[in-house]
Amino acid sequence: MLEKKKIVVVMPAYNAEKTLKKTYDEIPKDIVDEILLTDDYSSDRTVEIARKMGIDIFVHERNKGYGANQKTCYREALKKGADVIVMLHPDYQYPPKLITAMAGLITSGMFDIVLGSRILGGMALKGGMPLYKYIFNRFLTLVENILLGQKLSEYHTGYRAFSKEVLLNLPIVENSDDFVFDNQMLVQAIYFGYRIGEITAPSQYTSESSSIGFKRSVIYGLNVLMSSAKFVLQKLRLGRFSIFNKNGRKLFTP
Repeated sequence: MLEKKKIVVVMPAYNAEKTLKKTYDEIPKDIVDEILLTDDYSSDRTVEIARKMGIDIFVHERNKGYGANQKTCYREALKKGADVIVMLHPDYQYPPKLITAMAGLITSGMFDIVLGSRILGGMALKGGMPLYKYIFNRFLTLVENILLGQKLSEYHTGYRAFSKEVLLNLPIVENSDDFVFDNQMLVQAIYFGYRIGEITAPSQYTSESSSIGFKRSVIYGLNVLMSSAKFVLQKLRLGRFSIFNKNGRKLFTP
């Protein structure tokens, strides 16, 4: 615990057998109360390895998508009474040791959401991020900052910490089950006025790191721009979208 708050780490997994143990071993167990893994119908030994380590596991009976995987993660964490939920990919792309710092920024009351930014510190390319992904990242972040009125360094990191209030109140179920889910969550959080902070999170890309190819990256980028456009239209009252409906479907009701 931190500040008497229950810290739960969630890991959305898909074919992570080669990196799961290394990721798990570096999680700071002195402050983390529980670790949950949701497996999105992996074809490798991810579930078997997780069970041997004693991790709580939730397995999808079919592949539902990255966004759906996160929905399960967050729902199960809330059921366990989590006060702070940290999402950590089990592919060892992000440093687990930063969990303490990220959770601390939530328990201190300074922020509602904390992002582990690969861009802060200028280490993304040094960590192996493909050049085209870096260019996409910088372009999309620039456009989003303009449209959303923010100054974030990155909207596309998969390393995130949330207060339970964010996950209880955002209409997350209205979001996509695909990769754009991450971006929609941040756009929603900005729309509803939650405070977002960032810390430097040096990342490393290896052959085992989860990633999407060029074609899916383009589709993701177009969906990101669409989410920001919906934000602007909603703010100007020129459109109404379910992801900004405060009475929309929630993940969990205590």
